[in-house]
Amino acid sequence: MEEIIELAKMGMDAAIEHLQQELVKVRTGKASASMLGGIVVSYYGSPTPLNQVSNISASDSRTLNIQPWEKNMLGPIERAIFEANLGITPQNNGEMVILNIPPLTEERRKELVKKSKSLAEDSKVGVRQARREAIDEIKKEVKNGYPEDAGKKKEDEIQDLTNKYTTKIDDMVKAKEADIMKI
Repeated sequence: MEEIIELAKMGMDAAIEHLQQELVKVRTGKASASMLGGIVVSYYGSPTPLNQVSNISASDSRTLNIQPWEKNMLGPIERAIFEANLGITPQNNGEMVILNIPPLTEERRKELVKKSKSLAEDSKVGVRQARREAIDEIKKEVKNGYPEDAGKKKEDEIQDLTNKYTTKIDDMVKAKEADIMKI
């Protein structure tokens, strides 16, 4: 019965981890190398993450510098950033690609908050899915002879776990919302 709870925990942890990765991609107006985390560049014909073909650094709070390890990668890096549709125009100075991060408008900030809340809802669905699977397993065990009152306690334990993870998701999104709305 404990392995059922462990499996539910693993599923809920995966939902939280996914949310963390997605929230990092939601930009807050500050230059951060993690903004470019999902960008893939064509490196000699094979798709390669941007951070594996270049050095990414923030020179100040509004500027990202992308220094490719090979000069012939400037064009593909520029193209990949355009295709990622970040709303940022890359500038190529022949040595590196420079991204000037524009300040967020109030309207754009509200859109990003909505997106963050949508990502949180997707994570909550993942948590509820893990709960549903665990409760179904507990009910099967009760049918197969596991004591009913002990099964009920395990279901309550799963529900408590679900509530804890849901609260954690809400807290993460509140923190991200405060970060986005901070000017």
